[in-house]
Formats: sequence, structure tokens, C-alpha cells
Amino acid sequence: MIKRAHIRQFLAVVDAGSFTQAAARIRVTQPALSSGIAELEKLVGTPLFIRNRRQVRLTEAGGRFLPIARDLERGFRVADDFGRDSDRQEAELKLGVIRSTPGEFLQAVVTALRPGFAIELIENSDSELRAALGNGRINMALVPLRSGERGDHVMPLYAEPLAMFIAADHPLAGRIEVGPEELAAETMIARRSCEFLDGTSRFFTRHGVRPRFALRSESDERCLRMVAAGIGITTAPVSLAIEGIVPLKVAGYDFRRELGLILDPAWRVLPEVALRLTHALETIVAIAAEWRRAKVDTVA
Repeated sequence: MIKRAHIRQFLAVVDAGSFTQAAARIRVTQPALSSGIAELEKLVGTPLFIRNRRQVRLTEAGGRFLPIARDLERGFRVADDFGRDSDRQEAELKLGVIRSTPGEFLQAVVTALRPGFAIELIENSDSELRAALGNGRINMALVPLRSGERGDHVMPLYAEPLAMFIAADHPLAGRIEVGPEELAAETMIARRSCEFLDGTSRFFTRHGVRPRFALRSESDERCLRMVAAGIGITTAPVSLAIEGIVPLKVAGYDFRRELGLILDPAWRVLPEVALRLTHALETIVAIAAEWRRAKVDTVA
């Protein structure tokens, strides 16, 4: 008979990508975990994982078993909470966020969600978060929406352009627009968290701009502070603007992003989630509208 321990062990390996990390995550020994997975594979009658030195990945059968395991674990959690005071119990929410989410905006979103949910934030790239959402490792993702991406499980929040940011005392400050070739002598700062980093590089390369870099960093805050300090310039969504920097329009540079929430359809209809989530999402929509007015419309 398949037990909850089997399901927890299976999901731990899927989420961690290794037996060693999975064992540490659920606080069992690696031999005990390996034994549990072997028992599960015997019970279902087929291997669920392909094991090698570098990675552990699902077999075809394991991929088919994964949504079943996710549903079983959700059912176990509902059963655990049965008979408890639902108004007092917090539902778990694993929220994935891209690294370039403005901190102030994320704070407001989490504040809206916090009354009804025990929140765990997972920070990663757009593609990694979408993969995690697809296999049930997170419940909701705050990511750039793709063109035409809509549906009951998709909530658009706000759209904004990207701009070149320069120090407020930069010689080009006050110009309405510059050609990309005018930036050939500038020192750049690379925001590694930028979802348009490759596209930006190709754009400037096409125009013969191959700059020197003063900084390459995952930290948006650090990059923009260094722009304000005057050691380089960088592109960023306009809502990330800070004191001491100003946007500069570059002819032909027209990248835009639309941030939105994508929800796991199965998670959002769970009894312990649905009512609390509806109220929180209404609040988040209002937050996004105010954010756009204050941080995008005044800069763009």
C-alpha cells in the first residue's frame, strides 16, 4: 500500500533534484530515502527516476505519476486540517518571483497575501518559475507575461517600458532622445537579473556599441546605485528608478514588460485557499493600479 511517506519522499526528490538534498530537506537518512523510493517503485510496478552521478530525473512513468502525487499530497493536507477552525488556519503559499521584481511592489503584494497565507518566497528566472509552477513546486508566480497570455489563471498587473538610466548629472541628462551609437563611449552596468539582457546586448551590438563594463551584478539595487554614483549607465524597467538617476530614451530601444500573476489552477480552488485568495487578489489589483500611476506613468 502506498503511504504518505512514499509520496513525501517522491516529491522531495523531484523538488530537490537529488537524493542527498531531498533527504536533508525531509530530515531522513539517504539510505532510508532510497529504500522508500525503491518501495514506491515496487508498488507502482515501474522505475520512477533515472539516476546518474550528475542528476536525478523522472522517467516517463515518473512524469505521469507526478501530478497524481501532487494531488495526493494536497489531499493529505486537507485531511490534516479537517475539523480545525478554518478561519484560524493559514494556507500554505509558495510564491515564485523574478529577481527584477521591485522590492517595494513585492512588499505590498506579500502584505496583501499575508493575512490568509503562510508564505514562502522562491526567487528564480522566468523559465524556472514557470517550470516549477507546471510541476506543482510553487502555487503562484509573479513573472513577465508573454504576448497574448491570458486566462482564468492569469492576472495581469501592470505594464512598463524599459529605459536607459543615467546619473542625474550626466552630460546627456535633459536630452529627450539619443541614438544608440551616441552611447558607444559610455561605460555600462549589466543587470544580470534583466529578462531582456540578451536582447539588449544584441540591440547595441547591431548598432556597433561594444562598451566596457564597470559592474555585472544580480542586484538591481546595487546596479542602480552605481548608476547614481556615476560609474556607468544601465537599462531597467522604469519602475525601478531611484533618486539620483534619470531615464534616457534610446531610439529603437522599445522593450516592454507586463508583470502578472500566474496561478496553479488546482491550488487556487482548494477550499482553504479560494475565499482568502479572492480577497487578496482584489487588493493586489488595486495595489498594481496605484503602483503604475506612481512609479510608471510619472517616469515613462
